[in-house]
Amino acid sequence: MSRPTVEIVVPVYNDPEGIQTTLESLLTQTTTHQIVVVDNDSTDRTPNVVRAYEKDHDHLTLCHEREIQSSYAARNTGIRNTDSEILAFVDADMTVPEDWLESALQTLQSTDADYVGCNVELTLPENPPLPARYDHHTGFPVEGYLESQHFAPTCCLFVRRAVFEDVGLFDHRLESGGDKEFGNRVYEAGYDLHFAEDVTMYHPTRNSLRAHIKKDRRVGRGLCQLQRYHPDRYGTPGVPPRPSGIKRPERDLPTKDRLAFGALSRLLTAVRGLGYYEEYLTGDRREDLEVVPRVET
Repeated sequence: MSRPTVEIVVPVYNDPEGIQTTLESLLTQTTTHQIVVVDNDSTDRTPNVVRAYEKDHDHLTLCHEREIQSSYAARNTGIRNTDSEILAFVDADMTVPEDWLESALQTLQSTDADYVGCNVELTLPENPPLPARYDHHTGFPVEGYLESQHFAPTCCLFVRRAVFEDVGLFDHRLESGGDKEFGNRVYEAGYDLHFAEDVTMYHPTRNSLRAHIKKDRRVGRGLCQLQRYHPDRYGTPGVPPRPSGIKRPERDLPTKDRLAFGALSRLLTAVRGLGYYEEYLTGDRREDLEVVPRVET
C-alpha cells in the first residue's frame, strides 16, 4: 500500500516565539511532508520569523489570510493551498516528537479512519502557579471529546482531504467552537472518528488567570455563535448550553487543590456565561460570509 501524501497546516497570529518553537519541532519529522503556515494578518514580526524558515526549507510555505480575522478562516486558507490526501492541523506553540507524523500515518492506515484526534499532554513551567496547575489537571480530554461530543480540537487533528471535499471546510464565522461544529458535521455525515492514544503532542499550559479568562470569554462567545449559525444542532440563542463536565476537576484531589480548582472552575464558567451574553447582545452577525465554505472556492 502506497504511503498517502500529507501536509501540515499551522495557523498563527502575533506569536513569533510560538511559531518558531513549533517549526523547530515540525522540521525534525522523519516522514516526508509539507508545511503550510498561514499568517492571519499579524501586526508584529511573526511573518518575518516564518519567512526566515521558508528561505532555508523548500517544504515550508508561508501564505496569508488577511480578509477574515479567524483561526478557522486561516485553516481554510491553508487547506486551499494544499493538495495532499491527508491534512494535519497543529497550533503555533505546540511541539511534537520526531516520530509524531510517522505514528499518525500508521494509525490512519491501520484503522482506515477519516478523522483522527491525537493525544495532547500539557507541559508545566517550573514552580507552576495555580492557573497552570489547574490547566494541567483538566487538560485536553481529547478522547472524552470524541466519545461524548464527536469532535477533536483543531490543534491535534488529522483529516482526509476527501472529508473536506464532501462536507465543506471550517465555519469561518465562528470565533470559537469551529472544531466542534466541523467534527459534528463529519460525524453526522457517517465518517469514522478515531482517537490516536499513542500519537502524542505537547502544549504549554496557560499560566495566568488573565490567559484563562481571555480563552473562556472567547469560548462563551463561540457557544452563542454556534447557536446563532446552527440552531438546528445547538439550540436557539438566549439560553447558553450547560457545561459538559468533561473538564471538571477530579474529586480525589488533595483538599487544598480541590477547593482551589473548584473555585477557579466556577469562575471560568461564569466568564464563559459573560462571553455568551456579550455575543448575544452585541455580537457581529457575519452575514456577509458564506455559510460553510467549500474546498474549491
